Amino acid sequence: MMRSIAIKEDVDPWDLPELTDTGVPWLALDTKGKILRVLVSVGKLILLLCLLYIFICSLDILSSAFQLVGGKTAGDIFQDNSILSNPLAGLVIGVLVTLLVQSSSTSSSIVVSMVSSGLLTVQVAVPIIMGTNIGTSVTNTLVAMTQAGERSTFRRAFAGATVHDFFNWLTVLVLLPLEVATGYLYVVTKIIIDSFSLQSGQAPDLLNVITDIVTESIIQLDESVINGIATGHLEARNKSLIKKWCQTFTNTTLMNVTVPGPENCTSPSLCWIDGNLTFTVKNVSHTYNLEKCKHLFVDVNLSDLVVGLILLTLSLLVLCSCLVLIVKMLNSMLKGQVATVIKKILNTDFPFPFGWVTGYIAILVGAGMTFIVQSSSVFTSAITPLVGIGVISIERAYPLSLGSNIGTTTTAILAAMASPGDTLANALQIALVHFLFNISGILLWYPVPFTRIPIQLAKGLGNITASYRWFAAVYIICCFFLLPLLVFSLSLAGWQVLVGVGAPIIVLLIIIIVINMLQKRKPGCLPSRLRSWDFLPVWAHSLAPWDKVICVIIAKCCCCCKCCQIASDNQEHRVQEYVERNKNSHIVEYGNPAMSTEKEVENEMRIELQILKITKL
Repeated sequence: MMRSIAIKEDVDPWDLPELTDTGVPWLALDTKGKILRVLVSVGKLILLLCLLYIFICSLDILSSAFQLVGGKTAGDIFQDNSILSNPLAGLVIGVLVTLLVQSSSTSSSIVVSMVSSGLLTVQVAVPIIMGTNIGTSVTNTLVAMTQAGERSTFRRAFAGATVHDFFNWLTVLVLLPLEVATGYLYVVTKIIIDSFSLQSGQAPDLLNVITDIVTESIIQLDESVINGIATGHLEARNKSLIKKWCQTFTNTTLMNVTVPGPENCTSPSLCWIDGNLTFTVKNVSHTYNLEKCKHLFVDVNLSDLVVGLILLTLSLLVLCSCLVLIVKMLNSMLKGQVATVIKKILNTDFPFPFGWVTGYIAILVGAGMTFIVQSSSVFTSAITPLVGIGVISIERAYPLSLGSNIGTTTTAILAAMASPGDTLANALQIALVHFLFNISGILLWYPVPFTRIPIQLAKGLGNITASYRWFAAVYIICCFFLLPLLVFSLSLAGWQVLVGVGAPIIVLLIIIIVINMLQKRKPGCLPSRLRSWDFLPVWAHSLAPWDKVICVIIAKCCCCCKCCQIASDNQEHRVQEYVERNKNSHIVEYGNPAMSTEKEVENEMRIELQILKITKL
């Protein structure tokens, strides 16, 4: 028994699995069988490309749905300039707004509009841009949740998705204080802008040319409404986000109009008074609707919220279905020699002494692919299933994700280049802030191997979520919703309250992190009581008690015996892992088996497991 446990412990859960081919070997097939296999393989490839196309379209529809549900709220959030002047609040607002509209491009365009109209300065907009970078990384984290069915696959997929999250959070932790203290991003981008002669141009559409055929036949949005609300136009609040007229004509005519008084005249020379009436000359614009849009919801008498919820439900259903089918298709195609070749191409480094170049080429590939699909969410969401099934290692997914961050900023730069001449400098400076932010993050967390902390953090979180899969939902809710909302709420109360509540929490977290590092590396430097967290209640330093509570709740709420049996099996697996881990840690770190304590813990957990089985329906 001990030998089998030792063998199991020698297996690294992060090793890529062998994708074996269970079919008939190619050489054993006759001519008819070979032709049939080629046709089936071509058919699978075409089906995979179709599924990927539908997946990208569903992501676009999902973004539109989120804008319909929360777009006007996002505009209202951006409108409060007194809150935006707080850098930390600006960061959180960038995160929340990007979560609401599910598009960093949309939230960034709102910021550009506000800067161009003079409602925000570039310095105030910098933290908001940082927040949009964080908010856009939630999409591939949600995609990883669809692979929660198999433990090892979920471990890799969730780690491959959250490595992007950790990179963004760690970069913000370093660059936000630096920006507040020195204005690093603003100053450098200002120097770049001032050193070039700028001319407006036209941004390319690339993949949108293909996907718009489907997405625009389903829904089209008037994004100027969100910009109008954010920039203070009251008439925009009563408009629908659903685009009704796709072709309009605006006629501007110089006309005599009445005004309340002489002070409202365009100039003293163009002002006439006739009795109680005051006349002046103004340009009056009239917009004529020429052609209606051709999408499913153009003539539907439903509110934006209802249409958004309908699209949200359908797009999530299509998105999850496509992901499941894509994973199954990849599993059926990537077997045997094909899998071996692809894994070698994606994960093998260049020969010595050029091995270090491989990661930077992966960054360029990620940037190029993201530039083509024009969305970092699409690209990172597409590679997440590949990480899960073991085609791409997390060490290779990390530079690909970093490249996607660069790719999405180059798209923003090209879009900014299409701005009018009077707003081009500000729009381009904000796009360059986004670009420089990601470049600085790469310089911080990639060139030197020991600085690739996001990989280690993502693996640690992957191990936790593999044992406690419910913790993945807790992570998403806390990091992307509760924490930003808490900081935003404290910001509303003033910086004194924010500092008074936040500073003790940050100090406590730093102390806990330092003690954890010393416990693992130099326990002798700590007092005997602090060499482990055993002096605290079990629920305060272990997820096992919380897991038991959740499993009991699931067991009582689940009406299907199969679901209950799965919960019970998961509990038994975690009991065994917990007991073995405690035995090994006691033997290695302290040289004391502590058999009596271990036996008590094991017996206690066995009793609770029996209670769980009794409560099973």
